Amino acid sequence: MTDTTLPAASAMAATYPGRGHERPLPGTVTGLTATGGLAVVELSWRSYRPRRGQLVDHYEVYVAERAIRAGDLGGTATLLGRTLYPHFTHRVGPEPRTRYYSVVAVVDSGARTRPAHPVSAVNARSAAAGRAVAKVGEFDHKGLEFALSPDRSANYRTAFPTGVDYRYGTSTAGRDWCYLHPGPLDAWAGRKEHTFTLRFDLGSAPKDDLACALWLIDSHATAAGGAEVILNERPVRTLQFRGGATRGSVEGDAGRPGTTLKPSYYEFPVAAGLFRAGENVLKVHKTSGSWIAYDALGIFARE
Repeated sequence: MTDTTLPAASAMAATYPGRGHERPLPGTVTGLTATGGLAVVELSWRSYRPRRGQLVDHYEVYVAERAIRAGDLGGTATLLGRTLYPHFTHRVGPEPRTRYYSVVAVVDSGARTRPAHPVSAVNARSAAAGRAVAKVGEFDHKGLEFALSPDRSANYRTAFPTGVDYRYGTSTAGRDWCYLHPGPLDAWAGRKEHTFTLRFDLGSAPKDDLACALWLIDSHATAAGGAEVILNERPVRTLQFRGGATRGSVEGDAGRPGTTLKPSYYEFPVAAGLFRAGENVLKVHKTSGSWIAYDALGIFARE
């Protein structure tokens, strides 16, 4: 959820200390901005400069679901996380929502500034906010619901000797979909291309285009490689994955405070003419590079 190695106090449930504590430091954090994107809100601010002899120990980032009063978070806002740096990534869900943010600087003595002037942002609407036609996993920045998660990729060849073949509505993520999708560079998976298949039935072909959403919690840092997305044996999209942190093979929660995982998100339209009544077969065929670690995959219709 953030780029810091500091844990969030009280696991995101802590409120701003408010009145009754020592006198606040002079000034506040300034230049706070919040920019909503797909699955994230990016925050940044100017570095706080305390008085001579003091050092900034960390920043605390607060979030609220309704407007925050300037200079007084009171009991409205909750502690989202702590960071050593003047920027923070808040990972959010598929639905667009308005959130309000503020930041407090804490120096090495424990003294704190007043809250920064609050700002608001709305995250972008994800395709996954629509009606699910077929999906596997939850779009929640975690891969813990999948088979072999979070660190048993060495068992992949035994558990999935012919690759992953998952039927929506019948299969279960914890048994039938591996958290890690290997590539041809992965010796532990046989140094070959691997295909993950998602099967689903439609009563009739759709009249309108649908959308595919593929969220990853992480990927290999230097060899994320690429994949072909194929529907009913017809190409849909060629994906080149962004490098991650090379931690997703042993860690499954990209929303955990202090995580070093680097999620990425891929969403694109799928033409209505590619679908058919009856069984449809969506394939993710890893053609190059090393592994990717899943958050969720799905086909969605706009509601």
